[in-house]
Amino acid sequence: MEREPAKRFDPLPGRVGHVAGIESLTLDGRRYYFGFDYTSDLVVSPLIDDPDAMAAFAAEHMRQTDGRHGETYWADLVADAVETSELVWKETEREFTTRSLRADLPNPGSHLLYLLHAASEWDDSFTLPSDAQQAYTRLGFDEGSFVKGIGECLQAILEDGADSRPDERTVVRCYLTSVKLLPGNWTLLFTPLAEAITGRE
Repeated sequence: MEREPAKRFDPLPGRVGHVAGIESLTLDGRRYYFGFDYTSDLVVSPLIDDPDAMAAFAAEHMRQTDGRHGETYWADLVADAVETSELVWKETEREFTTRSLRADLPNPGSHLLYLLHAASEWDDSFTLPSDAQQAYTRLGFDEGSFVKGIGECLQAILEDGADSRPDERTVVRCYLTSVKLLPGNWTLLFTPLAEAITGRE
């Protein structure tokens, strides 16, 4: 019996042709695969919940250091991504549930925050909302490095509570709720995370 062709996923704008590997995570028990450019710390594919579709996507839109490869080659890397990761040491670091994402703010330096930055399209064209810009200025951070202050703001909120740190809460809320900067279907993972901060207001 002939196998059905793998489901096709559109590439992320501006992220085609990268030298990249395959990573995976689970959300609510479902495994998702994605391409990752380790040199650039950049997500280079949507979240793909089918291994055959991930292999097909990689064959069409990704490369290795020695060039392009076919689906069979990529299928082996997809299978490896279930058991191993170049990004985390512990399996639990790449296991998420919608419930926990909504309930808890991420820890500074966590894999979750790293993925958010790697997936988001932060660039010079993004203008901070006025309340976030004012809060950021009051906190004494450099205007051109918005994301660098997120860890400090999160740490302050986790230690003192969101009500005690209104400026930090404003900055973190801006960062975690900027889902419009997420390409493809990465909102699956990060929309619930945005609710972790908005639910504290």
